[in-house]
Amino acid sequence: MPPPPPPLGRSRRRGSRSDHVFDPALDDGELHAVRSQFVQGRWSEARTLLEATGRDWDRRGHRVLALAETSSAEDWAGDWLLVEPESADAAVLLACARVMRALRPKARANEAARAREACLAAARLTPDDPTPWLALLLLDRGRDDGTDETGRLFEEVRSRHPDHHHAHHVMTGLLAESNPASGHDPLHEVYDFAAWAAELAPADSPLAVLPVVAHAERYRVLVAAGIEPDDPARSEHWSGRRARQVMKAAFDWWLEWERVDHPRHRLDLNFLAHAKVCEGRPAEAAALFHRIGPYATPAPWSYSGREPHGAFTAARAYALGTP
Repeated sequence: MPPPPPPLGRSRRRGSRSDHVFDPALDDGELHAVRSQFVQGRWSEARTLLEATGRDWDRRGHRVLALAETSSAEDWAGDWLLVEPESADAAVLLACARVMRALRPKARANEAARAREACLAAARLTPDDPTPWLALLLLDRGRDDGTDETGRLFEEVRSRHPDHHHAHHVMTGLLAESNPASGHDPLHEVYDFAAWAAELAPADSPLAVLPVVAHAERYRVLVAAGIEPDDPARSEHWSGRRARQVMKAAFDWWLEWERVDHPRHRLDLNFLAHAKVCEGRPAEAAALFHRIGPYATPAPWSYSGREPHGAFTAARAYALGTP
């Protein structure tokens, strides 16, 4: 029997924050270099980068959102659009920057409307690009006014790029939150959605990992509802037959297809490593931590109310056998 997984760091007190900053750029070296110029108002390098990214929609979304999260992104993107009013790249970056601003906890009431207008304007400039619709999807996901267009917006993204990685993650998180009282229902809609997406995707698509993401997202919801304990060693969520099948299939896919060329592959590795730690399989988790390197992501380590950096380092130490 493998040893039980460790407690994944301490639970966060309400309102507490980690001193560790997770980098949304992950391992994109070109993006790192361009971003350091962009934060100083030098947007010409961002223009060159986004032009070179072309129609690699997953990479484009990854790069635009990482730039949009920087300080003063809205100002610099606005300056760029003033100089080049027909630039779709500038319009998309401005739209994403406004969405990031609208999603901040202390956003003003009118900022969501401004972000939405900017996204729709960008979508008109570049009708084939799923990125403005991804930004709208993120904006809608963060709404608390009872309006829900998420399904329609997801289809707008998917009609332009059927295997859009980020959009599928957003939908998985949303669907996992429905009907917490059903508990471990193996027919829950989030599992159906993830299995459907993985089955439709090409064999080398990282959406093969989506059933693991669905399992982790559902665990987050069940812990928050008080249905599951926040210690995976005491939770049946990670030890049932369905869990074992999902983890094995995803790990086998990784061994055969590991997509190091995908811009968000480090996120998938974090979900896989988290699952293997929760499953109590440190040897398999160790292989994943070696691939992750320094590129930890807040999700899924923050799930169950954990401080994400502490949870990641505790899990890594357990898997690698280090103190």
